[in-house]
Amino acid sequence: MQKSSDAEMRRRVVVSSTIGNALEWFDFTVFGLFAGVIGKLFFPASDPTSSLLLTFATFGIAFAARPLGGLVFGLYADKHGRKQALVVMITLMAIGTGLLGFLPTYAAIGIAAPLLLLLARLIQGFSAGGEFGSASALLIEFAPPGRRGFYGAFQMVSQSLAFALGAAMAVALSSNLSAEAFASWGWRVPFILGILIGPIGYYLRRRVDESPEFQTYLAERARSAAPVRKTTLVQLFSEHPRELAAAFCLIAAGTAINYVGAVFLPAFASTELKLPLISAQAGLMLVSLANAALVLVFGLLSDKIGRRAVIVPGLILYCVLYYLLLKRLVAEPTVAHLWHLQGLGLLLGALAGPMPAFMTEIFPVGVRSTGASLMYNFAVMLFGGLAPFINTWLVQATGDKTAPVYYILFAAAVGLLGMAVYRTPPARPAGRN
Repeated sequence: MQKSSDAEMRRRVVVSSTIGNALEWFDFTVFGLFAGVIGKLFFPASDPTSSLLLTFATFGIAFAARPLGGLVFGLYADKHGRKQALVVMITLMAIGTGLLGFLPTYAAIGIAAPLLLLLARLIQGFSAGGEFGSASALLIEFAPPGRRGFYGAFQMVSQSLAFALGAAMAVALSSNLSAEAFASWGWRVPFILGILIGPIGYYLRRRVDESPEFQTYLAERARSAAPVRKTTLVQLFSEHPRELAAAFCLIAAGTAINYVGAVFLPAFASTELKLPLISAQAGLMLVSLANAALVLVFGLLSDKIGRRAVIVPGLILYCVLYYLLLKRLVAEPTVAHLWHLQGLGLLLGALAGPMPAFMTEIFPVGVRSTGASLMYNFAVMLFGGLAPFINTWLVQATGDKTAPVYYILFAAAVGLLGMAVYRTPPARPAGRN
């Protein structure tokens, strides 16, 4: 009977983590996909590229709030539990999303419009900051022995679903609305629907238990008579520098590649290569749907052969093919070549699938959520949130439309460095790294 109960609770954890996290990332995705129209409405400028740059800057600035959110919610989750932190985070995300859906434009209220837009994005960034670390910790701590890679991969399933859902919404609205209707009110629809994040996410996350591993940790801490000599942060940075470096570098690679493909590339294909935006959105939707399944396959494979054996070859192969396919797309801009480049995103499953397990299991339970959240959000802020802005600037400054490939190569090199830095300590087996 206990086994049945455990299996049922695992299903609840997977569903609440996947759906709740997908709803959170859905709004981040939609903002990037609608960057062109949002830029015109909130940052009017004579040059469309300048307007797009300002919008991508706002997209990136919001990521500055994420490390703070990661620190606050990570510490809270490591002290009081993953469940309560996740409930608070999803409620805050609904508030930020609601603001985005109902904001007046620059034409209506002037400079207050972009300032309120920035406020809404900061709220979203703060709430999303602790999501990865806490949700991933909950997933792997509920996983059966030898299945952490598979269970952790559901964190990335949720992100793939978010990209697919956001792209599907963009395709549907672009296909069925006139340009005037879309600019007037159509772009608001996903954000207004996103307000459902609050009640749905709250309900799902309230129904799960705290993880058994964290409950055991709390019980052992309560029984221990020894005084606590180090705070969570001091312990984290003094005892786990290699783990922090490895986590940062791996996320830097993954997030740079992800945001270039999901946010920068559709806008770049539309504005610079003059390809239909709806084609780029459709390609992103299909690749994201496929990745929702592939990350589980790669996560399971990493349980069998090790995290490195999956991540490193996937990262190297992605870089080589990206270089070749981007050059071909720029030389001959066609929808088919765009889709070939977007299809390369399927290789990201090899990186994304094992990543949540690797990122969390390398830290002991008492600092796990804080360590994973901090490094995840610093890396996403520096390499992901600013990726659309940096790549747009690179193309504009150099006049070379293949310039984004150098950003990809640099990010991948950082990821490979992180995998080289970390070595699994024999005294604390952390899965097959």
